[in-house]
Amino acid sequence: MSVRVRFAPSPTGYLHIGAARSALFNWLYARKVGGKFLLRIEDTDLQRSTEESTRSIIEGLEWLGLDYDEDLVFQSANAPQHRGAANRLVEEGKAYRDFTPKEQYDDEDVKQGIAERARVQATEGLDQRSNPYRDLPKEESDRRAAAGEPFAIRLKVANEGQTRFDDIVYGAQERSYAEIEDLVLLRSDGHPLYNLSVVIDDILMGITHVIRGQDHLTNTHKQVLLYEALGAKAPQFAHLPLILAPDKSKLSKRKHGEVVSLTTYRDRGFVPAAFRNFLALLGWSPPEGKEILSEEELIECFSLEGIGRANAIFNFHENDASRWTDDKALWMNAEYIRTMPLDELLPMVKTELRANKLWREEYDDEDSAWFRKTIDLIRQRFFTLKDFSSQGRAYFSDDFDFEEAVVNKNLRKEPRLRELLSGLANKLEEVEPFNAETTKAALRAFADEAGVQPGLLINGSRAMLTGQGVGPSMFEIFELLGRDRSVQRLRSGLPWF
Repeated sequence: MSVRVRFAPSPTGYLHIGAARSALFNWLYARKVGGKFLLRIEDTDLQRSTEESTRSIIEGLEWLGLDYDEDLVFQSANAPQHRGAANRLVEEGKAYRDFTPKEQYDDEDVKQGIAERARVQATEGLDQRSNPYRDLPKEESDRRAAAGEPFAIRLKVANEGQTRFDDIVYGAQERSYAEIEDLVLLRSDGHPLYNLSVVIDDILMGITHVIRGQDHLTNTHKQVLLYEALGAKAPQFAHLPLILAPDKSKLSKRKHGEVVSLTTYRDRGFVPAAFRNFLALLGWSPPEGKEILSEEELIECFSLEGIGRANAIFNFHENDASRWTDDKALWMNAEYIRTMPLDELLPMVKTELRANKLWREEYDDEDSAWFRKTIDLIRQRFFTLKDFSSQGRAYFSDDFDFEEAVVNKNLRKEPRLRELLSGLANKLEEVEPFNAETTKAALRAFADEAGVQPGLLINGSRAMLTGQGVGPSMFEIFELLGRDRSVQRLRSGLPWF
């Protein structure tokens, strides 16, 4: 039987990186075994679900390169099947109508009520099966329903026994029926609840493997009961370790904000393949410990058995702007920018420059060789695509900023430097041809004449030409910017004004 997996997010906000990792692991497994990766939007929470969130989820998956097979499924479209299944279980005696008045039983407090009853049961030994409507004769239940009396539908969980399933990651799982209350399938307003909807949808979609976060383990026991009641074969389960914040708390949108949003990484200049690579290593270890893996290598190496049980730590520093996300994510992005094929990088740089009004159409035409050479040279020290429009701005525009610390260190410390750089400009005007080799010889000769160290002129020139303190070889910069721009910038008095 062909493997069919699904990613089933709720459209109630941006795509969380934990959800994105679940999508990635499902996608990798499907691609590895030649199965299908399906997308289902769980939009039954009508008050919180939005079209904008759905669009954000789909765009996030596209950005990561996770293409889904078959048509997109909206859970809300399956509501009639969810209700039909609940009513069928009532007819078969596997579920019952609960006529508890709504003012005594608020559907919105289901989880709180379950937790409270569990505490009472633990301390006072109360029976989970004490609902007065559990054994109501079917004739009376039918009569009251026909008379229009509102009711919820609950699964009738056996008094004795236990649920069992083998989790691919966490091994054998067992839970006593005594710990599971008669779970609500339909609210009194006819609204299907999560566990019923998920099980019916997975049956309808023919899902063979459910790969999702470890926080769903408790739900899985309830869902196994539903598969049994419905006479359907349960899929295989693989629960993923959680992703935790540095303080070991669960990574959450509410507490940690934008750092957990996938769109943040897209908007901050991450290369999709680099972030996909980073996400894959949160909870999964490739054989031989290799860290930089192409899409093909990820698919080839991936296995559910390679997923660890230990929670992954997402190390970021809330109070340090330069380390706003995990150091490893930034390092990996820099590695991709530095080493990826230039033809793959250039379109991303073009998009970044265009967004910052730095793009010129000549870079696609007569200046394409210059553009390729420039990007290849300056990318070596960059961490994100944003760096091309910020740190690299001086290569594409004469309107760029000077780093204050660099100006103080490399220009203002030596009183004669403004005069010396103007003299260097005079020297460079005579250099023929104008390239890295000839400018290097000219600068060193001028340093000898002026009785100063070449390093003074090199650091000063770098500051004047790029506004930066580090970068490629100064002589490569001269060649890239050309004679006119180099001379003009050396003579500029801007840093001293």
